[in-house]
Amino acid sequence: MNPTNKLKIFNDPIYGFITIPNTLIYDLIQHPYFQRLRRISQMGMSYLVYPGAHHTRFHHALGCMHVMQKAIQTLQFKGVSISKEEENALLIAILLHDIGHGPFSHAMEHSIVEDVHHEEISLLFMNELNEEFDGKLALAIQIFKGEYHRKFMYQLISSQLDMDRMDYLRRDSFYSGVAEGNINSERLIQMMDVQDDFLVIEEKGIYSVEKFLVARRLMYWQAYLHKTSVVAEIILMKILKRAKELTQKGIHLECSKPLLFFMEHKISLELFDKQTIKTFALLDDHDVMGAIKAWQFNDDFVLSSLCKMIINRDLLKIKMSDEKPEKEGLIDLKKKFIALHPISDKEADYFIFKGKLKNQAYSKLSEPIRILKKDRTIEDVVEASDQLHLKALSKPVTKYFICFPKVLLDT
Repeated sequence: MNPTNKLKIFNDPIYGFITIPNTLIYDLIQHPYFQRLRRISQMGMSYLVYPGAHHTRFHHALGCMHVMQKAIQTLQFKGVSISKEEENALLIAILLHDIGHGPFSHAMEHSIVEDVHHEEISLLFMNELNEEFDGKLALAIQIFKGEYHRKFMYQLISSQLDMDRMDYLRRDSFYSGVAEGNINSERLIQMMDVQDDFLVIEEKGIYSVEKFLVARRLMYWQAYLHKTSVVAEIILMKILKRAKELTQKGIHLECSKPLLFFMEHKISLELFDKQTIKTFALLDDHDVMGAIKAWQFNDDFVLSSLCKMIINRDLLKIKMSDEKPEKEGLIDLKKKFIALHPISDKEADYFIFKGKLKNQAYSKLSEPIRILKKDRTIEDVVEASDQLHLKALSKPVTKYFICFPKVLLDT
């Protein structure tokens, strides 16, 4: 086969044309593990709020790779030496950073797989691919794990101003239509430099960083933590949790084989062997949505009721507050619901529960965003900015909520 056939371009609505730089990256994109990301939605259940938010992890991963290409070019132009091998490793690491996401992005982590996070599964996939590609991913894995001696490279993959955030804010804003999330990623990238092995932003780029942090805060409250998105995501997790509970009791539920495997077994990180990874790679949004369509007719009241809520977008009522909810209020709601439906107290927990949401646009405890001053000194963006709101953005904001069936509004 002519290798030049592999130097393809993608047409992206955000950046225009995205080029695949070499045959190895083309082969990774072509791999079934990566192609699966076409069937994993980037914003989970947010499409129930923003009908346009149907873009996928595949889309996002390519966008991240493109933004990384631009960042590498900028840094090289400014005299930062990045070898061809390092460049390739950075592109592979960012391309595969989300490969471990399960259906609807986060729902699996909290319901079917026992507290195994997508970053850990991403690493398992990368190790598998490294074997398959004769060790060509070794450096990418080292950078991804933060073990490579050049620290700024890890910051490009994972930090408070990494290529992941650079793409998802702009992309999610575009597809959801939440204009407040739109950031000027080109300007941010042009302002990047490396000083003392740290990623820095030139002082004249400080306003772009401020805009980026404000955009992040607004996207969280308006999109990612939108109360309807939140309640839909929780219902989805509760569906999977209930389905697993019933399966473990020996009740047969109609669903795909890969989904059934994860419902029948307790899978922790230690149990994620090669076969488990292969099975996980067969899971995507369609398995879950197909199951939910079937389960809405199940005899189990809890499972069928929750499934109908997602299918018909008739969700639980969610009430947000700055104060912690009173325990008595929840007990009262439970009693009323049990009076309407003959279910146990434990089953009522599927419909009536409380929780909290935390949003922090910038964390002073994490790796800071460093501003390179004109005198070549480095300052944390919060200190360098003359805007008081940046100090406010670094304070975590917590909101509390309770969820309950709408039928209880009238009782």
